[in-house]
Amino acid sequence: MRMGGSSLLLDNGNLIDGTGADPVRPGAVLISAEGTVAWAGSSAALPPLPAGTSRVDVGGAALLPGFTDTHVHVLSPGGGGINPLAGAVQPASFRLLGAVRNLRATLDAGVTTIRDLGGADLGVKQAVDAGLVDGPRMLVAIALISCTGGHGDSTFTSGLSLNNVSRISAVADGPDECRQVTRALIRGGADWIKVASTGGVWSPTDQPDDDGLGEDEIRVIVEVARSHGGRRVASHAQGRDGILNAVRAGVASIEHGYQIDQAAIDGMLERGTFLVPTLTTATREPDPAKTLQVNYEKKMRWIRIAREHIPAALQAGVRVALGTDCGVADHGANLTELARLAEFGLPPMQAILAGTRNGAELLGMGGEIGSLEPGKRADVVVADADPLADIAALADPGRIIMVIKDGRVVKDTRQLAAARPSPQAVPA
Repeated sequence: MRMGGSSLLLDNGNLIDGTGADPVRPGAVLISAEGTVAWAGSSAALPPLPAGTSRVDVGGAALLPGFTDTHVHVLSPGGGGINPLAGAVQPASFRLLGAVRNLRATLDAGVTTIRDLGGADLGVKQAVDAGLVDGPRMLVAIALISCTGGHGDSTFTSGLSLNNVSRISAVADGPDECRQVTRALIRGGADWIKVASTGGVWSPTDQPDDDGLGEDEIRVIVEVARSHGGRRVASHAQGRDGILNAVRAGVASIEHGYQIDQAAIDGMLERGTFLVPTLTTATREPDPAKTLQVNYEKKMRWIRIAREHIPAALQAGVRVALGTDCGVADHGANLTELARLAEFGLPPMQAILAGTRNGAELLGMGGEIGSLEPGKRADVVVADADPLADIAALADPGRIIMVIKDGRVVKDTRQLAAARPSPQAVPA
């Protein structure tokens, strides 16, 4: 719902604008008829309002930028574990329609932009852009590039391979194959390229500290991506050596990073590499009844490793962006990550910035989203909470009372917009 083509003022809020500035109380955000932020600041310093501006009193609720989740899988169902056989027996249409529900849940949680790192293709993104499906705006990687026997190779020791039905990975070995697969993904509409530089918890034949693609292979992928519109590369990297290989090869983000050490921290600080620690998933114990035994054992071990290593990276000042791995974790629980980041050592304001300004910068969208500044897209979250006093409150989608994306009200549980006073008679 766009406000009848008129400007919209969200007033009398606790403004946390995503720049890192102190909160402003009472604060306000003015949204233009074109769907951009026209002004944000103290309610006492409101500029003259355009004629016909509608005012919504948010009653002291928090005013925040729309959040960005930089690591999701909207075609995966969530639930805390992965059953690699499920996708083999379900029609692709079943998973696609499940994604419709997952996208809506993500939007309702206050997330207005996502990076899908495996599973969703260009068509899902286009459906959201065209308004066929309600959801956050999307950037897609389409599939994970993995070596034979690596994290993305769904081939079991029995010889059974699910690679042709998973649609979430592409196997490549050596620089030449990596170059070809990267080009094919870009041809298919990939905004980002994702690689596996280590094994993983959920893959059938490797360990998270096994090397995946090597530095030479990743470097080629980075070069091809960069030469096609400046695209960037994210690396699934859990074990130490694979993290280092990916950092040295020039990836933009390390996904998970559970065994990060001082050498990797130093390299990431030097290069400006982002860490997306996916703590929502990292700290969640799987249901043994729904998880293969080998995966369960790996997961419990790597929960301990993540708790030992990730805090040092946060304390050292490595740039952190919010990412949840929803699809493994439950869709709609995205802002649980804020509390997990705080638990691992980030102050609440820094956790909020990880999900707003930092996420936008990682995605190359810092000039468009991530903060409530004039000229940016009007992505706004209104939350019935004081996130600096209780960061965990944002994890409850029920506390997210209003979500605005591109100036359009897409969630309004208390009908604040519907109950707004008549437009002010303000001279043009």
